[in-house]
Amino acid sequence: MSGVFDAYMSNLDSERRDVISRLIQTVRDHLPAGFTEAIAYGMPSWVVAHDRYPAGYHVTPADPLPFLSLASQKRHVAVYHMGIYADDSLLAWFQDEYPKHMKTRLNMGKSCIRFTNMKTIPFELIGDLVSRMTVDEWVRDMRLRLGADTSPQATGAACSWTAVSCRICRG
Repeated sequence: MSGVFDAYMSNLDSERRDVISRLIQTVRDHLPAGFTEAIAYGMPSWVVAHDRYPAGYHVTPADPLPFLSLASQKRHVAVYHMGIYADDSLLAWFQDEYPKHMKTRLNMGKSCIRFTNMKTIPFELIGDLVSRMTVDEWVRDMRLRLGADTSPQATGAACSWTAVSCRICRG
């Protein structure tokens, strides 16, 4: 593995490096196009770059809009998926799917999914999770949460929904 995550990976022990490396590859294999790899908050991350979403992260506009991060913490490996925090239906789907892949109880915060056993991480489920939200959907959801105009006319994005089903831009 080479690139933007090299320095982060070099600081991990071999077990954690293998797990994080496999998670990075899972994300790369399944994440829809349009997200950018970066180190954000000291973690391997996928963000919406300023050239795609100039407003950046509403808390710190100089930073790109965060979407997904991975971290090796003291007692667990974490997957931080901001979309699962913002989209109730995605959260419900994940909570329903988790027991189908794991024997252990779901250990989760608002957007943090914690795995304490490095040998039982459900990579297939993580791949499915990260594939379920496109960059345009994430930007639209964030703009909606912040009360901004989310229409394709305002965002410059192409609407992927039909006029009948689009609750945001009606077209």
